[in-house]
Amino acid sequence: MSLYDDAVLVLKGYEGQPELRQAYLDHLSEHGEAGMWKPCTAGHVTASALVVDPSRGRVLLTLHKKLRMWLQMGGHCEPGDASLAAAALREATEESGVPGLTLLAGGPVRLDRHPIPGPCTQHLDVQYAALAPADAVEAISDESLDLRWFAYDEVAGVADESVVRLVEATRARL
Repeated sequence: MSLYDDAVLVLKGYEGQPELRQAYLDHLSEHGEAGMWKPCTAGHVTASALVVDPSRGRVLLTLHKKLRMWLQMGGHCEPGDASLAAAALREATEESGVPGLTLLAGGPVRLDRHPIPGPCTQHLDVQYAALAPADAVEAISDESLDLRWFAYDEVAGVADESVVRLVEATRARL
């Protein structure tokens, strides 16, 4: 199964955010496989994961190097990704430096469409949650200025509304 086929199946099975979900499916229908990749200037699907440590009531955020914002781990799909879930887990592992992450069961937690600087106009982000092992130790990647654990109630003070909504949706799923 191609990554495109997986994305369509994942989105068709996602039960939340029906209007946004349909916009993602319409995008993929219009652009086909190209709608998955960075060169698609009309937008492309991305995969991300909020790294969470439920036992300590905290999440790991990255201070994004280009955007200079505290965000969940994530980014562009790559040709070697077998699925959106695999892309999200790969991105979370690469950007957090935490081995042994596992995705929270149940598929994506949220969808978030956001504008980005050109030439592409938007990311169609499929957002998962990744559970950190008890002994998780983070390591900053080249894509980050910083990594930091934040208590759930601290996130609203440092991150934008999309990250706050992702934390809320993840906590509801937990």
